[in-house]
Amino acid sequence: MAGADRMTIEEVVRKVLLDEHADVIREAVKAVAAEMMELEVSELIGAERGERRPADRATHRNGYRPRRWDTRAGEVELQIPKIRQGSYFPSFLEPRRRSEQALLAVVQQAYVCGVSTRRVDQLVESLGLRISRSEVSRVCAALDEHVDAFRTRPLEGRYPYLFLDAKVEKVRDGGRVVNKALVIAHGVHETGRREILSIDVGEAETEAFWTTFLRGLIRRGLVGVQLAISDAHAGLRPRSRRCSAAAGSAAPCTSCATASATPARTSTGCSGR
Repeated sequence: MAGADRMTIEEVVRKVLLDEHADVIREAVKAVAAEMMELEVSELIGAERGERRPADRATHRNGYRPRRWDTRAGEVELQIPKIRQGSYFPSFLEPRRRSEQALLAVVQQAYVCGVSTRRVDQLVESLGLRISRSEVSRVCAALDEHVDAFRTRPLEGRYPYLFLDAKVEKVRDGGRVVNKALVIAHGVHETGRREILSIDVGEAETEAFWTTFLRGLIRRGLVGVQLAISDAHAGLRPRSRRCSAAAGSAAPCTSCATASATPARTSTGCSGR
């Protein structure tokens, strides 16, 4: 990948997330934007939502107004707070600001590496806000709720086809350029819908890493795998031979046949319960 040594790991998976789960990203962006607007309005009027401060508050909240926001993840329907005296307009919607790009990058990074308080704090500072640690934590909690829901969501129904892909990319990590293994599991649901089942990042494609990754899918309910397809990753081959993990079934497969379509690619067919 061109310029890979200048990319972060969230930039590597940006296209995957936006192409196949843009709705998930949009909801997370909407949640973070809502928290950011509440923080800005609180600073503007001098009081938190629901807080009683009659002496020194500038004005009061007065409902919301809808506004559409075009982002790289698609259209987001915002609910912008209104105030009784004066006006409020979100800073991240102001022209010529790159706030949308920064917000989206924070959200994407969270889906791969977890929610980063430091990244959220930097986003808040870029908007010119000065807020407490507890308020930063509130924004993180709103994002973390969406990320956790996606990464731990139950896998309902059967997934006849499982695609396992891994890339070793040069990424920035603590000021150094290092190799990281990015692992993605795609599944084709019995209804024909294709989705990302899991994304994970590890130091290397070891058998232990693949084992943990696949067992995580099984715990979330992956069943009915009839065909698992992947490149011939060294750490994955032992898992494929055992077959039950790749089939997404807690029970052993009743039959298993392995064939090589090309020297670099293996296809494992399994029939399990």
